[in-house]
Amino acid sequence: MNDETTTASPTSGVIEPSELATAPEAGSRVFRQHRFVPPPGACELLVVRHGESQPAVEGEAFPLVDGHGDPPLAEEGHAEAVRVADRLVATGERIAAIYVTSLQRTLQTAAPLAERLGIVPQVEADLREVFLGEWEGGVMRKKVVDGDPIALAMFEQGRWDVIPGAETEEALRARVRAAIERIAAAHPDQVVVVVVHGGVIGTIMNLATGSNGFAFTGADNASISHVVVTPERWIVRCYNDTTHLRDRFSTVDAPPPANGIRPTGITF
Repeated sequence: MNDETTTASPTSGVIEPSELATAPEAGSRVFRQHRFVPPPGACELLVVRHGESQPAVEGEAFPLVDGHGDPPLAEEGHAEAVRVADRLVATGERIAAIYVTSLQRTLQTAAPLAERLGIVPQVEADLREVFLGEWEGGVMRKKVVDGDPIALAMFEQGRWDVIPGAETEEALRARVRAAIERIAAAHPDQVVVVVVHGGVIGTIMNLATGSNGFAFTGADNASISHVVVTPERWIVRCYNDTTHLRDRFSTVDAPPPANGIRPTGITF
């Protein structure tokens, strides 16, 4: 008979170090609290929102790509992209791949990190921003600032498709889920950076947590969220990390932007 003491694996399938020290001579077992360990085969997504894009100018529409507004990064956005790269390189993340969308602001945000790591970003078009119908091309920014009744109804209902011609919640969720599942299936046991858009980040978080509406549609430009994807469930590790951009959490007494207008409750 084998004298070694054995211990059943925990329900997560991950054996913690404390559970291996079970020999009788070790005395009473001690159960420490340990950092989260992804389940075997999981894909860790570092979800980055693109940096600040160029401002919309009244009377001038952004260029469109497949119907979606496609502004480039503003000068501030390029600086934010560098800070994202600084953060992820400094922390030593073992990044296996970088994904961007078909809209240029995501590729521009990924560029500093991709250059430093020697990784060519891959395009996942189904992670493009929500389609805003008649409010594409920068129109939405004006409508929100002006307090348009449809914009107010959109916030109240937590649905983009209140906007005439906009993408339905069901269609948005379906394509985002499919894209994330494709990426996760291609990268088991790896860390992947995906550079996407605010509406998409909100959808990813809704899918992971079972929430609805705009609960998570407020990720800051160049923020980083961390999601672990398994075939059984998606696990949120953090949301809207901006420590590489600023020291404080709250914006309560922050100075207003140059135009003096800062809508509350959402970034867009």
